[in-house]
Amino acid sequence: MKAIIELSRKGSIFGAVAKQVAGSRRGRTPDYRLSFESARSLFAELTPARLDLLDTLRRTGPCSVYALAKVAERNYSNVHSDVSGLEELGLIERAEEGMVWVPFEAVEIRFPLAGPTRARPTARQASGG
Repeated sequence: MKAIIELSRKGSIFGAVAKQVAGSRRGRTPDYRLSFESARSLFAELTPARLDLLDTLRRTGPCSVYALAKVAERNYSNVHSDVSGLEELGLIERAEEGMVWVPFEAVEIRFPLAGPTRARPTARQASGG
């Protein structure tokens, strides 16, 4: 299973849920989807430090937050805060014993680029000729 993090407009979640339900009826495990309304909000939550931590935890396997901080060579309180944030987003899970892990094989971040607002220049125009 993978986590798909994407930018989407309000209300577009219903289409994604319908696709997941249809896939699960065919016996496929649905992917975890996390949507943000803007790139700014996505990257405010998924900072480079948090993305690195997610990758480190996936490679390390289930461990305590303290052990994760040691492997990541980061301050424990900062790692604890980032783990809590990633847990709230559903990207990290925690066992009763305090062990944390990443339940996904992959994380994809998708965001559509805006369509062109004007005609594209021809090759001749682009080269200045």
